[in-house]
Amino acid sequence: MKKTVWAAMAISALALCFTTPSLAGDPATTHEAKKSAPDDTGRNVRDSDGSTLTPGDQGDSSADVDTTRKIRQAVVADDALSVTAQNVKIITLDGVVTLRGPVKSQEEKQRIASAAEKVAGRGKVQDYLEIAQ
Repeated sequence: MKKTVWAAMAISALALCFTTPSLAGDPATTHEAKKSAPDDTGRNVRDSDGSTLTPGDQGDSSADVDTTRKIRQAVVADDALSVTAQNVKIITLDGVVTLRGPVKSQEEKQRIASAAEKVAGRGKVQDYLEIAQ
């Protein structure tokens, strides 16, 4: 008798899993998820060839580390910047600073690039910041 009750409970639980819309892949739920999910396919393809600098490419010389640290401090200290903008990637390699990531406006983009130029020097900043849609 006990085995029958346990078997019935297990079958009921399994059936519930497959009839619950969030677990069963309800078309309406799946469509909504696809509609709101970010599509970074293009960005992933762009970054996969190895020519785009990532934080792993950060220079390990004391000058490169110090430059990145000073720029990060200036960006984080700027209360006019959104949290998104304060989290952009700052990569310094051989004295050249690369800025990457999303910002919310052209003003944020300019503020970050300006802070980087103040630390690294004019002509030493590659600005690849993107204004988020």
